[in-house]
Formats: sequence, C-alpha cells, structure tokens
Amino acid sequence: MEEFDLYDKERRKTGKTLVRGSKVPKGFFRLVIHVCIFNSEGKMLIQQRQSFKDGWANMWDISAGGSSIAGDTSQSAAEREVKEELGISLSLENVRPALTVHFDEGFNDIYTVIQDVDLESLHLQKEEVKDARWATEDEILSMIDNGEFVIYEKSFITLLFYLRDHNGVLGKDPTK
Repeated sequence: MEEFDLYDKERRKTGKTLVRGSKVPKGFFRLVIHVCIFNSEGKMLIQQRQSFKDGWANMWDISAGGSSIAGDTSQSAAEREVKEELGISLSLENVRPALTVHFDEGFNDIYTVIQDVDLESLHLQKEEVKDARWATEDEILSMIDNGEFVIYEKSFITLLFYLRDHNGVLGKDPTK
C-alpha cells in the first residue's frame, strides 16, 4: 500500500499522508515529478506506456515520471522513478527542478537532464514501460497531432526542449 506525503499550499509537509487511489483532501496537495532526459544531439528520451496501463495505454510519454511517495524528497522521487522505469541511475542531489507546474491537487516538479544513454543498456520496467527511443521536438509534436503521445499541450513540449539548457540541468557544463 503506497502512501503519499500531503503538503500545504506553501509546499510544506503537513505530517499527514494519503493512500494511493484516495482523493486528496481539500486544502492539501501532493507531489508528482517528471524527468526529461535529453542527449547531446538535443533529442528527448521518450517511453511508450504499457498496453495494460489504465491511463494513456500504448501512448508515448516523456522520459519518466510518477508520484512522490511518503518520505521522498522531490529529487529522490525523480531518481527513483528514472531507476525503476528505465534502469538509469541519476544523482539529482544538488539539482533544482527546471520547472514546477501547479495543478489542482498538487505540485509537479520537472527535471531536465542531459545524458547520452545507450538504448540497449536500458532496463525497462515491464509493469510500466513497453519501449523507449530518442525523439526530436518535431517528432513529438507530430506524435501529439497523430494521437500517439500523451495529451500535453504542444507549447509545453516546446518549453521542455527550451529548458534542456536551463542553468540547473544535470549534465550541462556550467562554464558554457
């Protein structure tokens, strides 16, 4: 039984938790994370969701994402999700999210990482991920048009590609 920490509107942990699948009580919020991995060619690592997933089955999505569980920090949740879903070890200890999106029930921290990853070295989580590949911004925007990609706004995808050069991105040379 997975539990999530609940936060107040100022993003402070309240000491209360919520069991996965339960409705977030009014006045409380939960934490979700996403990680966008880009290679040195500027392509994003995308994953295809399993056919038996409840939401967006068989659709392509950004590199990794999921809910923070009780006790996680934003960074440790991001590291855990990338390791679980793709088998990639990252250290985000001193990395801030490139973007935080507020939604009705919580906060979504989005990290950008530059790392050349050999697709053959990935260890895909069978329960979550069917496939993975590299894609350009234009390819992803086309996939959205064709109904093959999770239903993000196209401007959001464009923003993610812009943020791959964000100062806090893991893997970016700070001297450039």
